[in-house]
Amino acid sequence: MIRRDFVRALGASAAAAAVPLDALGSLGDAVGSAAVPNAAPSAAPDAARVLAPKVNGARLNAALTALSEFGKNPQGGVTRLAYTAPDIAAREYTVARMKEAGLTVRFDAVGNIYGSRAGKDPVAKPIIFGSHVDSVPEGGNFDGPVGVFGAIEVAQTLQEQNLVTAHPLEVVVWQNEEGGTWGSHLITAERVTDAELATVSRGGKSIADGIRALGGDVAGLATARRARGSAHAYVELHIEQGGNLDREKLDIGIVEGIVGLRQWEVTIEGFANHAGTTPMDGRRDAMLSAARFVEAVNRIVGAQPGRQVGTVGRIQAFPGAPNVIPGKVVCTLELRDLDDAKIGRLYELVRAEATRIGAQNETT
Repeated sequence: MIRRDFVRALGASAAAAAVPLDALGSLGDAVGSAAVPNAAPSAAPDAARVLAPKVNGARLNAALTALSEFGKNPQGGVTRLAYTAPDIAAREYTVARMKEAGLTVRFDAVGNIYGSRAGKDPVAKPIIFGSHVDSVPEGGNFDGPVGVFGAIEVAQTLQEQNLVTAHPLEVVVWQNEEGGTWGSHLITAERVTDAELATVSRGGKSIADGIRALGGDVAGLATARRARGSAHAYVELHIEQGGNLDREKLDIGIVEGIVGLRQWEVTIEGFANHAGTTPMDGRRDAMLSAARFVEAVNRIVGAQPGRQVGTVGRIQAFPGAPNVIPGKVVCTLELRDLDDAKIGRLYELVRAEATRIGAQNETT
């Protein structure tokens, strides 16, 4: 389960995850004219946007800079793996900023953090916005935190301007999003298995132990589940990671869609043998097949029209000695595209080429 599935599971309207950091115009449209003082319900959108207050960009950037100290890498960026000391410290800092913004903070059984702000309409469903503060190994300073602290800054600006939105607002910090989107998955899954909870995260703890480390309640996970239709919308501000906006010299873009992805673990079996005595024409080299497989993924995915991508991000040879021909190689395959059927077609093309490479190299 990833955050787009969270939106689908709640039956919410997915708002574009690209709200300007220095303006509330788009958010004003989402929460209604009650976010604008003295604005009539029939006021034109342009008029409402002009009256909308602006967030404090310097304060937002200062908060992001302060957060980047937790798990800071010497070369820049952060390593803030879920459930580790830097992650827990970053969450504590985030909670403090939420409270400063006037949000009522609570933790669910999963370990997600919610900061709530009441709305004018007592029966309106909440608008949820936020992201995560954990990172991948040697990650960037903004992936996740921009969504969280951008949302906190909106709440603080509304508090300072004494503005109340029509809908209640909930700022969310998902736990362990980078290690498998666990925070959003566990609140929408109808059933959580023991095998899932035993999964070991990048930080070394199992998901169950990680939940406990965050103060969650493994036995009470069902209490955190969000019912379908319980939210009005979900909004997530996010950095643009592909460099497209930079190349086009654009400051911001509107999300057109969120790609689906599939991942596989690929095992290639050959025959381990001595590298110094086995002739080249007598080898069943699993690494050679793996190398050709990696090239094939790049070639096949790149040859198709569209914006699909394919990646082999991890590879390991066994037994892994410099003087031994690898008898086994394990690698990953990841395919992403907006069209799930297209991912399936690409997989079949890659699979067929892998079979051909195996026959050519006498590997399986």
